[in-house]
Amino acid sequence: MRSRKPKGKTLIQQVCQGRYGGREAEGGCQQRASSSISDAALDSSSALLIRTRPLVKVVMLLRRLRPRIRPDPSEGFWGTARTLSTGPRGSGPFGHRGELRHAKRIVVKLGSAVVTRGDECGLALGRLASVVEQVAVLQGQGREMLLVTSGAVAFGKQRLRHEILMSRSVRQALRSVRRHLTDTQLPALEARACAAAGQSGLMALYEAMFAQYTVCTAQVLVTNLDFSDEQKRKNLNGTLRELLRMNIVPIVNTNDAVAPPPQPDSDLQGVISIKDNDSLAARLAVEMEADLFIALSDVAGLYNRPPGTDDAKLIDVFYPGEQQSITYGTKSRVGLGGMEAKVQSSVWALQGGTSVVIASGTDPKVTGHVIADIVEGKKVGTFFSQTKPSGPTVEQQIEMARRDGKKLAFLPPEQRSEMIHRLADLLIDRKDDILSANKMDVALAADAGQPSGGALTRAELDELAAGLRRVASVALDCVGRVLRRTRVAPQLELEQIAVPIGVVLVVFDGRPDFLPQVSSLAVASGNGVLLKGGRETPNTNRVLHRLAREALAVHDVAEAAQMLSAHEEVGDACRPDGPVDLIVPRGSARLLRDARRAAGGVPVLAAGDGAVCHVYVDVQASADKALRIVRDSKCEEPAACNAMETLLIHRDVLGMPIFDRIVDMLRAERVQIRPGPALASLLPFGPPGPLRSWRDPECRVELVDGVQAAVRHIRKRGGSHTDVIVTENEDTAEQFLRQLDSACVFWNASSRFADGYRFGLGAMAGFSTARVHARGPVGPEELLTTKWVLRGDGHAAARFGRPGGEGFLHEDLPTGRADRRQRLT
Repeated sequence: MRSRKPKGKTLIQQVCQGRYGGREAEGGCQQRASSSISDAALDSSSALLIRTRPLVKVVMLLRRLRPRIRPDPSEGFWGTARTLSTGPRGSGPFGHRGELRHAKRIVVKLGSAVVTRGDECGLALGRLASVVEQVAVLQGQGREMLLVTSGAVAFGKQRLRHEILMSRSVRQALRSVRRHLTDTQLPALEARACAAAGQSGLMALYEAMFAQYTVCTAQVLVTNLDFSDEQKRKNLNGTLRELLRMNIVPIVNTNDAVAPPPQPDSDLQGVISIKDNDSLAARLAVEMEADLFIALSDVAGLYNRPPGTDDAKLIDVFYPGEQQSITYGTKSRVGLGGMEAKVQSSVWALQGGTSVVIASGTDPKVTGHVIADIVEGKKVGTFFSQTKPSGPTVEQQIEMARRDGKKLAFLPPEQRSEMIHRLADLLIDRKDDILSANKMDVALAADAGQPSGGALTRAELDELAAGLRRVASVALDCVGRVLRRTRVAPQLELEQIAVPIGVVLVVFDGRPDFLPQVSSLAVASGNGVLLKGGRETPNTNRVLHRLAREALAVHDVAEAAQMLSAHEEVGDACRPDGPVDLIVPRGSARLLRDARRAAGGVPVLAAGDGAVCHVYVDVQASADKALRIVRDSKCEEPAACNAMETLLIHRDVLGMPIFDRIVDMLRAERVQIRPGPALASLLPFGPPGPLRSWRDPECRVELVDGVQAAVRHIRKRGGSHTDVIVTENEDTAEQFLRQLDSACVFWNASSRFADGYRFGLGAMAGFSTARVHARGPVGPEELLTTKWVLRGDGHAAARFGRPGGEGFLHEDLPTGRADRRQRLT
């Protein structure tokens, strides 16, 4: 069910305009969710709310018309198919962030610093609006949401301060303003009284905000006694479960108006006391068997040292046994617990079977989507996990790849070439091991009813080894090569030198032979590499990765090639502030889209979406050449990125025998023909039916009026990958080659030639349709960048260009292999 969003001027906008006597200091009016709070939903019972009775009645009527009881789980949310799992209950908390998307019952805790503004002059309405919208959206997905909120004491304190000031005489108020009244000049405010004064207004605001999404809320105030007394505990548990069953969001807070002071020794024997809302939320999450507990505070997560210190580092995944390595800071400006209390509560909830994430609820860059990002499994805040990986973490793998990658770049080119030759030898010597593992993968794919596109043969391994030897020869003149040398002035020489990019993440699916290809390219270019192969061939990938590391160990750089084992680790490696320098995806269009989506700010070198390759058959084409090129372009490997997707045919060819021969050949190869609009209007047969099998490839066939029409069609619908013309007319061919700006443009040659091995590069990491850095097959040269080296003798730039000063020479010098100092990166 899609959440309803109101129109008109929002409460947040009115606050920002000063209607309620204050400017939104936290930037809440900039958040996208703030537009969801309308005047119409605000109850007149609060001083913050606007009296608009007719529209409130409409909201209440819509709420009454909505189904009150949650439908049967098999029918999904409001009758739609449910895709959520039943959560981790019975098997412990989730082991990885990627599994959080399956969480069904979620507890969200808002700290006092999240609820109140930074200047302590009111509630942070923008942040609250964002949280409410995200909770409502997640509830609309069929999840059960519980909200544990702080802020009653802080809000009540602000309200009581206002009442004290208003009760003073005008003379006292003016004197206080002139003297800049401080907290120490006000009488001490008792916390219980503040809680009593603030709770009603806080709840009224939540009620109004959730009403905009036709979501009903219920206030639940608890104390430690409600958990320690067995009957009260059962009553509380039953009440909350009934509210969730009726699709109501419980808003829970400690009843600070009557709560006794916490007992310091009541945490013994595995029972956590209700000292603050951190412990309340943790206890509630365990009692309600929640799948996920999200604690939002004013820090980005858990740090190894107090945030703000020089060596403070955000902990991505925290394991309970690592508590001794944490140095805690001070409490927040208005909260009661602090980070140490949050960690203790989170560990307790984790041990009770609930997954936990601590994240920032005050950062304006993430507040509007922080809860949704956590549920989607994105790398936000600190994730608490009981499952510590047996091997190194992704961060450690990246660090090892960078360290040995730098060592690799320092090696002489002869040693890099030697390691690639060693890998080629291992492919031949261990051929039986490779094929045995590959046979196992093919059998597992067949049992699962999946395509076996990852099958290898002995001939293919021989061809792969030959390609690697070609890469080895390229490696001799790769890293450290001087691209340009200029004498800027006497004794001042400038050089542009090829250097490695750093750490490259290569994600591929299908063919496992990509792994040794990419490994050899990384060695040739002096880069560390992270490899993530497809799920289709895990056993083959492990054997090939072991051989790559064995070859790299010849010169003690085995850690330069790391292999990721889980799909979720790709997202972990693709942080914009992380140490990965480049992502090269190779495979299906879906893999390319997923890689771009996960990349964040990391550059991606890949083909454009779709990678649609065209073959245009001109009216002056040779029938035999056209038939041979079309068959090879489409039928040899239909799923390859350089396979033909669209066949363009000159309109005059339609009445020639060549057209019938091409159509008959495609049908014989079980290719489903999808006619374009122009062709469909002329064909005697109707539109094609559904695919006979998922194994059957498709090809769109369309008519064009000539080469210019073909060029226009490709510019509009092509993927800038590879486009082919088949013709005997040289002038027509040159028009096609000159006017198209695809990465590869061929004349009378199959699109399948768009490959690094066939180009003589030996191998390729991927194919790029980008217009900067590299286009076409990504070989060793494309995995390099450059740096400029200037050697002088005390030269000062100020001496050049002045009257009577020195002049520039800018004399081009011959280039050659750089000496060892130039090769160092």
